Amino acid sequence: MAEKITVPTLGESVTEATVSKWLKSQGEKVVIDEPIVELETDKVNVEVPAPSNGVLGSIEVKEGETVNVGSLLGTISENQTANREGPREIKSYNPPKKEAKNELKLFDDDKKKTQIKKTKNIPQEDILLLNEEKKEDESLILKEVYEEKKKTPKTIIEKKVSPAARKMASEANIDLGEVEGSGKNGIILKEDIMSLMGSKPAPSERKIKHGPEERVKMTRLRLTIAKRLKEAQENAAMLTTFNEVDMSEVISMRNRYKEEFQNKYGVKLGFMSFFVKSCVIGLKNFPAINSEIQGDEVVYKNYYNISIAVGTERGLVVPVLRETDEMSFADIEQEINILGQKARSGKITIEDLQGGTFTITNGGIYGSMLSTPILNPPQSAVLGMHNIVERPVVVKGSVEVRPVMYLALSYDHRIVDGKEAVSFLKIIKESLEQPKRLFLNI
Repeated sequence: MAEKITVPTLGESVTEATVSKWLKSQGEKVVIDEPIVELETDKVNVEVPAPSNGVLGSIEVKEGETVNVGSLLGTISENQTANREGPREIKSYNPPKKEAKNELKLFDDDKKKTQIKKTKNIPQEDILLLNEEKKEDESLILKEVYEEKKKTPKTIIEKKVSPAARKMASEANIDLGEVEGSGKNGIILKEDIMSLMGSKPAPSERKIKHGPEERVKMTRLRLTIAKRLKEAQENAAMLTTFNEVDMSEVISMRNRYKEEFQNKYGVKLGFMSFFVKSCVIGLKNFPAINSEIQGDEVVYKNYYNISIAVGTERGLVVPVLRETDEMSFADIEQEINILGQKARSGKITIEDLQGGTFTITNGGIYGSMLSTPILNPPQSAVLGMHNIVERPVVVKGSVEVRPVMYLALSYDHRIVDGKEAVSFLKIIKESLEQPKRLFLNI
């Protein structure tokens, strides 16, 4: 009897999916609860497990096709392989044949000369002739190796290079041993290096493989990202304000306690926990930034679920840290680590992505100096972190070099005023420049 494989419930508001990949082939044995097909939804990838033991009997939907919840994906048949097997073939034992006593054997050894056993069937003069030919071959090989070793360094030593050509080759990191000189007696001139540098570069491997252009169908996740970001631009009055923060104190505190922190909690102390704690203080002081518009009403959230943007091979996903005002530094770092691993391995669930009230995105890990992050609807604000760069800063009348990060806050100007946005960013700056404030909740 065949067992049906159907599309499971995919989560709130998700009614269809795309068959991303069949993990098993038709006729292949499967075990109950073993993933057999991967579905891609607008938000996450879902693995459909086998409902029973058996063999994948049929595949009803091909990869790339769209299916609805409850649709038939394929069937699993009972494993009847054992019943179809015929009687086992009994092989008779044949002992190995003994070698002939008078057989000629040649034993080659790199360290010893070839030994030839004398037999009754081979004349003595033939054996002596074989030995002479072997010695002659070995002598020729040794001579060729010696001549090759003798020739290689001599070629390099004999090459002459003009001072200008040597300097240019050094600056361009060019191996002079591979350059043919065009000057008198083969001297390498400046023009030889310039000619080599001006040669046309080879086309990229990607161009060779795919041609001048390649067309790849967008994944459902990428289509959803494009749609939501465009809606955010069209539906919100988005504005961005900037500030900078001196990260000296945070870096100092992190370096001082990171080993002890990791030994105690089993996770590294990163910068993100400092930013999450700072944002919670700012959101409590400016509730509009933690709100959203629903119809003609503004809904203020008195809980602080912070979404953390994570880049993956399939695109950007934004899992949520819940009730961050009740989390410790260790709780935040551990949860970020778990969600990041799930996102990059494709194990993130729809529940992990829902319920966020504010977003933090860190473009600094990719080297971004400054950007204007886009809103994550229906949230009203998003904080952008950037790379930390040593910059000259005036401190009490003197110039000092400090590690500085630029911050960007994009917000929906329909419900967040400029004063609130600038003040919120100022609280973030003050909390990070004086991280002891984070422990006093001020």
